[in-house]
Amino acid sequence: NKTSRGPQIIVSRTHWAMLRRLLELEVPEVYNGAVEIKAIAREPGFRSKVAVSAVQQGVDPVGACVGMRGVRIQSIVNELGGEKIDVVEWSPDPKEFVAKALSPARPLSVELIEDGGMGKTALVVIPEKQLSLAIGREGQNARLTAKLTGWRIDILSPAEAAERAARLAAEEATRLAEALLKGEIEPGEITEETPIQVLGLPTRLQNSLEAAEVTQVGQILERLEKGEEEILSIPGVGPKSLEGIKERLKLAGLYGVEEEEEVAPEEEVAAVPEEAIEELVEAEALPEGEEEEEAEAEAAIEEEEGEVIELPE
Repeated sequence: NKTSRGPQIIVSRTHWAMLRRLLELEVPEVYNGAVEIKAIAREPGFRSKVAVSAVQQGVDPVGACVGMRGVRIQSIVNELGGEKIDVVEWSPDPKEFVAKALSPARPLSVELIEDGGMGKTALVVIPEKQLSLAIGREGQNARLTAKLTGWRIDILSPAEAAERAARLAAEEATRLAEALLKGEIEPGEITEETPIQVLGLPTRLQNSLEAAEVTQVGQILERLEKGEEEILSIPGVGPKSLEGIKERLKLAGLYGVEEEEEVAPEEEVAAVPEEAIEELVEAEALPEGEEEEEAEAEAAIEEEEGEVIELPE
């Protein structure tokens, strides 16, 4: 608005860019480009998260924005009426970025799942004591982290994460067992590290193997290499059970599969034309002079040998 004292500019204190401009005013490194603001997520009047990155080597982006004893960031907090501001370091690695964005909570692990239908989800495992800190009041911290990173945040406790992993492993084992029985298993899909559940063995037999600390397919193969007695010595495993185990391993392509030697086809004898045979005979025939000498030599040998007298029986 034009006034008698000059132009008057009205801005929105709730706009995310307001926080950006305040940072440029209070932090020289942001103003001159040594520190870059990568993303801002804000719930005006309550809390904001800012992701910053150092463009100039040797500059601490978070320390530059916070200032000595928090003087710089406190000035912005006061300007915004006490709105809390979390400054986190941006990272090109999505896992690391999500972990830092959940500050002040410290995740144990981050798993990223990209699904075309469901979008991008980050499964974050948080220690029991920090669950409320990670979620925030009414889910505010998790919500701002999702806005800042672009990933949907799913926070799990260690117990929930272990239960989920066990459920997924059981579902995968069931799928592989069904595919194995139908003969639809892909090469290399079942390896030596695969749990024995994928073989689809009877429950009693599976329990017997697990009681003998045989939990992976590779452990069964190791015992079979030493001899069938290594398997039969396990309580509850008999000859019929052993044959069943072998059949499942054969279906998985891990046992009893011998490469058939390729038998080379018999070489076909090429038919030689009659003309070629005649030429060959003519080439091997002796010259006329040599033929007469050979005939005379044979006659001389016959004269020397004389007549053969047959003796009576």
